[in-house]
Amino acid sequence: MFAQNRTSKQHMKIHTGEKPFKCHACDASFARNGHLKQHMMIHTGEKPFKCDICDKSFAQTGSLKQHMRIHNGEKPFKCEVCDKSFIYNGRLKQHMRIHTGEQPFKCEVCDKIFTRNGNLKEHMRMHTGEKPFQCDVCDESFIYNGHLKLHTMIHTGEKPLKCEICDTIFTRNGHLKEHMRIHTGEKPFKCDVCDKSFSQIGYFNQHIRIHAGEKPFKCDVCDESFCWIGSLKDQVFIHTGEKPVKCEVCHKSFNRNGVLKRHLMIHTVEKPILV
Repeated sequence: MFAQNRTSKQHMKIHTGEKPFKCHACDASFARNGHLKQHMMIHTGEKPFKCDICDKSFAQTGSLKQHMRIHNGEKPFKCEVCDKSFIYNGRLKQHMRIHTGEQPFKCEVCDKIFTRNGNLKEHMRMHTGEKPFQCDVCDESFIYNGHLKLHTMIHTGEKPLKCEICDTIFTRNGHLKEHMRIHTGEKPFKCDVCDKSFSQIGYFNQHIRIHAGEKPFKCDVCDESFCWIGSLKDQVFIHTGEKPVKCEVCHKSFNRNGVLKRHLMIHTVEKPILV
């Protein structure tokens, strides 16, 4: 029910789909002239609705109201399954797909499916090779903004993740998790052939080459092949005569770290049993 005939006519456009107010910039159409005026602010850049707390501005008053929920903590959209609440209705709809199993966004290249269109768009960069996030220092580009943020820490030297046991610091959470296995003794990567276990996937992959007989690292001088890149480097030092590993006690140099470790026992009371 409406008090005025004009208001009733405006309302009827919802049912008829009539949108007589058209934007000349992008051809978007609206049922009400006020909605068109709000839309035009997108093209003009006008943002008259300003947040009193953080000074962020918005083109529409509805956008400001939604933004204010960040400051007041209001989350009016509640999931009826798990009681989780959200600031925006759109976020609630996305969340509900976790419970329903709905994944409406499908990759046309590899058929992988996603709950959010944004995730699909990010995924498509793997197929297109698009890397929109570029480092300002070295011009290296990345598919995801999160990867760029991690990369910039190389240039800034920032290492925000700290081990609570030995105070070693890291740029990535994955590196910290790997490091923690030193303290916990956890070795989740187990060889099915000899039952030997490893703390890192890289060491595990190197070990598997022993059983597979794979030796991908070949010396250009003598054509000898090795399972590990470190063994190849040691072999190269033999040919070049380079001895990059130095004893800090007597300053004697060696071509391999393992030889240095055995040498250091001369300076300690440790006497290994040679087999």
